[in-house]
Parts: sequence; structure tokens; C-alpha cells
Amino acid sequence: MTEPVFRRYTPADRDGVIACILAIQQGEYGMAITAQDQPDLADIPAFYQNGAGDFRVAAAAGRIVGTIALKDFGGGEAALRKMFVAADYRGRERGVAARLLAELLDHAKAAGLRALYLGTTAHFLAAHRFYERAGFTLIAAGDLPACFPRMAVDTRFYRLMLE
Repeated sequence: MTEPVFRRYTPADRDGVIACILAIQQGEYGMAITAQDQPDLADIPAFYQNGAGDFRVAAAAGRIVGTIALKDFGGGEAALRKMFVAADYRGRERGVAARLLAELLDHAKAAGLRALYLGTTAHFLAAHRFYERAGFTLIAAGDLPACFPRMAVDTRFYRLMLE
């Protein structure tokens, strides 16, 4: 198996990013969701790569095998979004998710962010454990900043203080 390369998203990655994300959403989780339902994917640089935001990918053997995004919503705070890793690249021994998160955290700290927030569903138990091991703490929906870009499917929320 080819070792992935970790780098910042470029527009040439668009189709690969969409393919990676939809394969997980539709194929693994049976979600009735399309790329059109996710307008942030139509123009990733404009949506994510401004302010303190960013979008990173892991690429291997000519395909995108992992994604992670940071949406700057002001006040030194940002939302972690689009954390996906292809099934054949998951697991601690591969380290793809951990490396994507580490690179995004390095970026967030260098950009001067104070706190990161994320929303997920109650069903993604492995994701909950991953975020908790990374230092994120579970918070109530009422503790989210007013400008947090909440997704309709999210029912579980986490915060990571960077200061």
C-alpha cells in the first residue's frame, strides 16, 4: 500500500475530494447525500481557505484518501469539518487521521486560533474516541458559539482549547 502524501488542497484535488467523501457518506453510512447537498465542496478555496481556515488532503496512488477542513468563523475560533479517511487507510497503524489532524492543529496554532469546535452525529463512535484522545472535550449544544456553522445532522459537539 502506497504511503500517503499530506498537503494543502489545490483545485486539481476537487473531484478526488468529492469521490472520497461521497464514498464514505453514501457507501459506508448509507446517507442520502450528494455533492450538490454540500455547497462547500463546490468551491473549497473560497469556503475554507480564507482567514485562518484551511483544507488539507492525504493523497496516495493517485487518489485522495483523506480530508480535513477548518472553517474560520471569527473571534479566534474555527470549526473542524470534512474529516474523512478512506477505509483502507484507517487505523492507528496507518496514522492518516492523526497526521491530518496534527497538520491542521499546527496550522490553527500558527494562525492564532484560540479554540476549535466540531459537530458530529451520535453514531460515529470511533470518531468520538479519536477526538477525545486528541484532547477535544464534549460540550452541550448550548455552549457552542453563536456563529458556529452547525450542520442539521450534528447532535454531539466538541471543543479544543488551543491556548
